[in-house]
Amino acid sequence: QVRLEESGGGSVQAGGSLRLSCGIFGVMSSGYCMGWFRQAPGKEREFVSSIDSVDNTQYADSVKGRFTFSRNGLYLQMNSLKPEDTGMYYCTTGYDCRSPRFWGQGTQVTVSS
Repeated sequence: QVRLEESGGGSVQAGGSLRLSCGIFGVMSSGYCMGWFRQAPGKEREFVSSIDSVDNTQYADSVKGRFTFSRNGLYLQMNSLKPEDTGMYYCTTGYDCRSPRFWGQGTQVTVSS
């Protein structure tokens, strides 16, 4: 069993930056993909970024050029934040990057204009 714990969320003004981290507890398969998803109020959860077992990194079009996901430390660096980036951010892992098995509880990110 794997447990994930996010940290680093908070409130920031548009144009600001935040760094989210993901702590992993338990035994993880070496073939697992790590990822981040988010959910804005009243909207469905959406994919943000992932790194697979061979370090291929993917980003949603809406965050390309602004967000960086690093496997070292499992942090998501978010720059040039926009109000539309507001939401609950979840760290995930599993064999399927787009449909992960394990989810953290989430950390809130709020970007004000």
